[in-house]
Amino acid sequence: MDALETRELVYFVAVAEELHFGRAAERLGIAQPPLSRAIQRLERRMEVTLLERTSRAVSLTPAGTVFLAECHKALDAVTAAQRRAQRAGQDVPRLKVAMKPEGDAGLLERILPAYRQDPDAVDVHVEVCGAGEQSRMLRDGRVDLALLHAPHDDLTGFDTEALLTLNQVAVLARGHRLAEHTALALADLDSETFPRFPGDDPVQATGPEVRDIGQLMQLVALGRVVAVVPESVRRHARSDVVCVPVLDAPSSSVLLAWPERTHSRAVAAFVRASTEAAATAPAV
Repeated sequence: MDALETRELVYFVAVAEELHFGRAAERLGIAQPPLSRAIQRLERRMEVTLLERTSRAVSLTPAGTVFLAECHKALDAVTAAQRRAQRAGQDVPRLKVAMKPEGDAGLLERILPAYRQDPDAVDVHVEVCGAGEQSRMLRDGRVDLALLHAPHDDLTGFDTEALLTLNQVAVLARGHRLAEHTALALADLDSETFPRFPGDDPVQATGPEVRDIGQLMQLVALGRVVAVVPESVRRHARSDVVCVPVLDAPSSSVLLAWPERTHSRAVAAFVRASTEAAATAPAV
């Protein structure tokens, strides 16, 4: 089989995400008949059925589900190659670092001054994004490094350096029935409503979606949800919420991530500065 074209991947992703040929064609700015023919040719070339079609619906086959995930990776890689090449050709080099709000556990204020002292340092721009967006931004080349959190974030295709390991706390409204406890177990929270962060399984987290720490604190204070989050959140807890240790909750790690096989001296210098800053950081 001949190599697939980027255009074919774009066409398939549009149909797979819309699950409707008309909407996909409108999204792509083309007519529906040539889109349908393009998908049929793609399936014939691959010798596999990617989409089930009936008069009422379009759905992904198991092969189509796998192909959609791989298409996203391939298209991200193409976009990343373009963006990184463009940044490498800039007259004034710049390093871009992604983090979610408060996602650095207070480390950046130590990392950035240390990095500026390195002879390989360049200008740093910090991109503050929504929760769960850092991995995608790093994967598609919008940034050069990202502060991620294990085990929640997808680390596929990245090299990483663990910076901090954090215990977990329950964030509760000050008037909550458990707010006076000095410590909790996960079983104590069985009947509670938890927020749903981007990428979470909606079956397990049935509460409202939360995209940043400010929104989370507001919902907790109103009694809408409780949350089990890394203890670094204490630094930004409001007066109307409390943070109680959850003794049997698995710990989480703050990681610095960058694409595999990166050869940038500026990235290497940032990793060095980050590990040194983390090693000397005071306890959270």
